[in-house]
Amino acid sequence: MTKYVFVTGGVTSSLGKGIISASLAKLLQARGYKVTIQKLDPYINIDPGTLNPYEHGECYVTEDGAETDLDLGHYERFLNVPTSQANNITTGRIYQNVINKERKGDYLGKTVQVVPHITNEIKDNFRLLGESGNYDIVITELGGTVGDIESLPYIEAVRQFRWEYGYTNTLVIHLTLLPYLAAAGELKTKPTQHSVKMLLEYGIQPDILVCRTEHKISNEIRKKIALFCNVNANAVIESIDAETIYDVPLLMLKEQLDRIVLTKLKLPIKAEPDLESWKDFLGNLKNPTSEVRIGLVGKYVELPDAYKSITEAFIHAGSKNECKVNLKYIHSEYITPENVKEKLGELDAVLVAPGFGNRGIEGKIDAIKYVRENNIPFMGICLGMQCAVIEFARNVLGLQDAHSAEMNADTPDPVIGLMEEQKKITNMGGTMRLGAYPCDIKKGTKAYNIYGKSHISERHRHRYEFNNAYLERFNEAGMTTSGINPETGLVEIIEYKNHPWFVAGQFHPELKSTVANPHPLFVKFVEAAKDHHERSPKKNK
Repeated sequence: MTKYVFVTGGVTSSLGKGIISASLAKLLQARGYKVTIQKLDPYINIDPGTLNPYEHGECYVTEDGAETDLDLGHYERFLNVPTSQANNITTGRIYQNVINKERKGDYLGKTVQVVPHITNEIKDNFRLLGESGNYDIVITELGGTVGDIESLPYIEAVRQFRWEYGYTNTLVIHLTLLPYLAAAGELKTKPTQHSVKMLLEYGIQPDILVCRTEHKISNEIRKKIALFCNVNANAVIESIDAETIYDVPLLMLKEQLDRIVLTKLKLPIKAEPDLESWKDFLGNLKNPTSEVRIGLVGKYVELPDAYKSITEAFIHAGSKNECKVNLKYIHSEYITPENVKEKLGELDAVLVAPGFGNRGIEGKIDAIKYVRENNIPFMGICLGMQCAVIEFARNVLGLQDAHSAEMNADTPDPVIGLMEEQKKITNMGGTMRLGAYPCDIKKGTKAYNIYGKSHISERHRHRYEFNNAYLERFNEAGMTTSGINPETGLVEIIEYKNHPWFVAGQFHPELKSTVANPHPLFVKFVEAAKDHHERSPKKNK
């Protein structure tokens, strides 16, 4: 029988429910259990695909083409197991499903209400992954905090589910905050007590409390929290601020979180978790033998979470290369031909990030022109690739007014055009080219050298593509189209021959990078940055 763990939050948002969920899952997986994690988001959007990155951070895309919350990226990076549409449920999807059923008459004329119809739909989604037979344990992270109006149906669904499914088959972990008051010189437990009290008012007694803190929790405080919150003292878990999120599984192992969970679920505690490769990763990450500076040129750089998967992919690749990657976030809107050297000249490599819309596009193009002409290693992702195509068309092919049809529908040279299947689409949500698609790589190219194989699969999220009417002209001028979709002829990878490392992809390689399997594009890009740094005279200044 599949067991279910629910992770709730209290006091404040951004405590790290996703990291705690992923860390627990990693420990259970390392003990031999088959584990997955799902995220329930309380917003009414169907998915985060139409949300502004400034508000929500990046939109993470799964293999099956679901636009999901960025926490699913953490789940995949920790577990090295792909997620799917079933791993991210929103209030919008719950209500949409219920309303669709009501329209079809599935409720036999009943008055449709939050209880039981909405809560039943939520519980059906709890079961979806468990009933697949693929997992021993399903961890469900509830977005938001206890007490939020929009979270109430989820909390009620958890209460019902525990009553129906059994208290030894379900478990609730409540993540809360222990603030430190400098004036008093002590940690305060009252916010945690009040958060648990609110959870109790909704009919849920948490089994385990994970307490985020900046200071060590004494045994006295553990006992106090246990007494007032009605949990065992050993079920009060310290989650102290860590140097990196990848430390958290080892911190939770030290706190015996996984043992306590297995004991409460009446599951056997198998052999000690095998975390040797994880420790090796951390050892390389914390003890680099070299250092590089890489520029990330984008339009949402004020919020680093907008590029979360890219940031993490650089951490994975840095560890693989035993190299510390110092990312410099550069706003493309403020790059001009006059200042581009000042902004990029001291960097060892430059990545031009994905995005949508016209804002900042010329800055990206100026950045690519500079790194192409100055032999600085370059990687472009999605719109970053399209900008590289535009830059090359303008400055090498001489098509001065070349552009993307997304930015200028009247351009005489639309080197980037709208995909044919996108032309009749009017709805914005969930309608892009999404998910994993195959790509054939030409032998003898840099892409082939990077991947070491001819056939790959990468994830996508775009509407516009390389215009194949210009294919021959690009290849003749030295911009090789080295990766092609075998089914559609869509250009997936471009690379510039007359450059030490100039590679761009229409896909999002960052979405497939994990601790166990750093993405080869990022690994080789960091390697190229190291080589450039070694050759650069500025390192001797």
